[in-house]
This record gives sequence, structure tokens and C-alpha cells, in this order.
Amino acid sequence: MTAALTAPEGVDTPWPGMLPGADPLPGQLDRWLAARGSELVTIRRHIHAHPEPSHSEFETAALIARELTVAGLTPRMLPRGNGVVCDIGEGDRIIAFRADIDALPLQDLKDVPYRSTVDNLAHACGHDVHTTVMLGLGLALAKLHEQGELSGRVRLIFQPAEEAMPSGAPEAIAAGALKDVAAIFALHCYPQLPAGLVGVRSGPFTAAADAVSVKLTGPGGHTARPHLTADLVHALGRVIVDVPALLARRIDPRAGLSLVWGAVHAGQAFNAIPGAGEVRGTVRVLSREAWREAPELVTKLIHDVVAATGADVEVNYQRGVPPVINDRMASAIVAGAAGAALGADRVVEAELSMGGEDFSFYLEHVPGAMIRLGTAVPGSDVRHDLHQGDFDVDERSIGYGVRVMTHTALAALASGAF
Repeated sequence: MTAALTAPEGVDTPWPGMLPGADPLPGQLDRWLAARGSELVTIRRHIHAHPEPSHSEFETAALIARELTVAGLTPRMLPRGNGVVCDIGEGDRIIAFRADIDALPLQDLKDVPYRSTVDNLAHACGHDVHTTVMLGLGLALAKLHEQGELSGRVRLIFQPAEEAMPSGAPEAIAAGALKDVAAIFALHCYPQLPAGLVGVRSGPFTAAADAVSVKLTGPGGHTARPHLTADLVHALGRVIVDVPALLARRIDPRAGLSLVWGAVHAGQAFNAIPGAGEVRGTVRVLSREAWREAPELVTKLIHDVVAATGADVEVNYQRGVPPVINDRMASAIVAGAAGAALGADRVVEAELSMGGEDFSFYLEHVPGAMIRLGTAVPGSDVRHDLHQGDFDVDERSIGYGVRVMTHTALAALASGAF
């Protein structure tokens, strides 16, 4: 079995050995994977160097399909050709794994051989790693199935457009990605943890994330006579300050709701009251119930605050993603599997994040869990944070991720919990 891509000579492609306290995979799989580690790292670097934007991941999807086909599998493309679904093994009950494959509209600032070749587009959130880990999982499970040692059916979902609004998870679900799925798992790069560690958490994991924009209009006027017009800048200031403060008094503080503005614009001249202005921001919340209430409540508070200013207001509240709330049993299974893959002392409790993740859409339909994969170089002060132009990973994390996900697949198939 040979990958469609081959590692160029002289390229350092690290693959980690088994850590102390870890359990071996069945069928000599650890040795087999280690022999193909350079191929997987090469795939990651190729994807990193050739990023594609949300909803347009056609070449990335084609590469994934080729690699799975070379492994003897039968992948199928999503209807638009920008994502891939692939089943491995047999059985009516399916355990699924999801990887996101899109890049971010950021300039790659790293000086590395695999730097992005596309201007203002970079894999700055680790989706290239997620994709490569899931490809490694597919190769491992295909080998087990070939040996007659895979006791069930696993589905890999390579999903487009995680970074966009609207995102790609509903598109994959509508195409049947969750048909017959009993549980689903995923991982996300986490530069706050060293490579070789994973973070697991039951319950709320990431926040719901919505977008809101507020457009105000009025007659405009002279700053010497604000009483003769609607003072748009003052009105925007009221929205910016008062609405988050009022919202905090209308929602249970345990829901973890926040409204933070990220952009504001009004006027050009210092002595002219503008006739239009806009402020845009995000609403984030950890509670499903509060998320469902948020659009109506936020919109009403904005209208109430603006009413006293005399300005006209238009509110556009755009749904983003629900919160990721990890299933208790799924979290226990992946925690145990991660302990088997890396050693129990390398599994830590993950922190809550107010970031958004469209893996949450899958969890609205089936139980599952997302974990955090440590990607930082142990002992290094350089974190290469997510959504930054210098983001990069310790590539040994790919090997650790493959082992964790393979152990998770086998544990979930063996469990009667789903």
C-alpha cells in the first residue's frame, strides 16, 4: 500500500514512538503506521502548502479521495465535490469521525518549506492536521479490516467550510453523513498543550457563536446642532455600551453569554454628524437554552436602546453554530482510549472555550465528543496560536492523534453504550 504522495528526499518527517504506559494497537498496527509516518507528514505539508477557502475545497477533497482509494477504500464525494465520506468495515451501527478541511483568509508568515503557496490563505487553525490524522485513522482501520480484525463499521467525514457562516456541517448532514451513525468523535489542534498530551472534557466544550450587525440611519447634521438631528455616533455608543450590560442582566450568568463588538464605523468628518453608522460583533454562549433565546432578546434590547435616540435601526442577527456539548459516555470512551494510546498521565482536563465549532451540529443529532490535541513543542515558549499567521505544529502530534483516534474507534465499536 503506497500513498499517492511520496516524501521528498531529505525532508525531516518526525513520527513518534510509543510513549511509556501506552497500550499497543492490535495487528502490529503501531509498527505498520510508523513505517508510513513520513507519508502522512508529507500529506500534511502538501495540504498546508496548498490551502483552499471555505466551500471551495475541491483539490483537497480530491487528494483525500485518492489517498483513501489507494488504501483500498471506496470514498464518496459530497454533492458539491468539496468534501468526502468514507466507510470502513461492516455493520449496521456506525461510529463516525469528522475532520474539517478548509483554510483561513490569513497570510502565512512562517519561513518553512511547506509555507502556503496561496496569497492570503493559510491553514492557521490546524485543519491540515485534523485531515491528516483522519487519513491515518482510515489507513489503520483499512489495514485492520483487511486482516479481519475490525469488529464493526467506521465512517470518516471530511467536511468543508468549518470556518464559514453558513458552515459546512449542515451540508454534510443533509448529504447523509450521519445516516446510521450511533456516535461521532473529532479532535482539534490545541497549541496550549505540548504534543503528546490531549485534553478531554464532558459537557460544555465550546460556545455557540453568532454574528450580529446593527445599522443606524438618520438625517445627519452639524455637530454644533445635535438637537436638530439624530446623533448617530452617540446612538452607536449607546448600543456598544448599553446592550451588553443589559444582556448580562437578562440571561442567567451561568449560561456564559457574551456580546463583544469587533467593528464600528460612522462618518468621515470630525464636525459632521453622519447619516449612517454600523457596529458588528459576536454573540457567544455556552448554554443551548440561552442560545435559542439569544436572537429575539438581543434584537429587542438593541431596538429598545436605540428608540430613545431618534435613530432608525436595522438589526441583522445571523445564526452561526450551536455550542459543542460533549456526551458524558462518549467523553469517557475517548478519555479511556487516549489513556491507552498515550498513557493515562497524558490525558488532562480540557478548558472551556468561547470559540465556536460547527462539530456542534453533529451533536444536535447523535452523541459524541471532541477532544483537544496538544501541538506545541514540549519545553518551547513559542505557542504558534490558532488563527495567527505564524501558526504551526509539532508534527509528532499527527502520530499521537492517529493513535488516539484509532484506539477511540476500537473502544467505541466494542462499547455497548451507543
